[in-house]
Amino acid sequence: MPPKFDPNAVYNVYLRAVGGEVGNTASLAPKIGPLGLAPKKVGEDIAKATADWKGLKITVLLTIQNRQAKVSVVPSAASLLIKALKEPARDRKKQKNIKHDGSISFEEIITISRTMRDRSMAKDLVGVAKEILGTAQSIGCRVDGKNPHDIIEKINNGELEVPAK
Repeated sequence: MPPKFDPNAVYNVYLRAVGGEVGNTASLAPKIGPLGLAPKKVGEDIAKATADWKGLKITVLLTIQNRQAKVSVVPSAASLLIKALKEPARDRKKQKNIKHDGSISFEEIITISRTMRDRSMAKDLVGVAKEILGTAQSIGCRVDGKNPHDIIEKINNGELEVPAK
């Protein structure tokens, strides 16, 4: 027989979900079922918490204690960049392979870098900013109308200054 469930223990469960949509309960059940939670209710809680990330794939952290799940959003760099592009919400099932061809200001890149700072392995904010610029290049957007890689080169050459904090 398995050991008795400890009600005071805190469990963290990371999930990938689509913002604003109730996820598939069949994929939730094996992860949270053994912890004594109803997958349908948790799926609805996730949909409520991720409503402002509608249509984007987002990582969600479930903090479970006393059979209560607290949902918090852990945004990735790509989802923060796509949200900063202020693109209209799209239907994932109808529109595929979207080109994110908008432009973001360098100040927004710094703001996103500060958000991602604690989850990055970079030593300082300059490294995080370069990571975010690399992500911007991979999703296909531009920074101040320029190619993100050109801005990375400007940072490396010392032509563009990134704040220390």
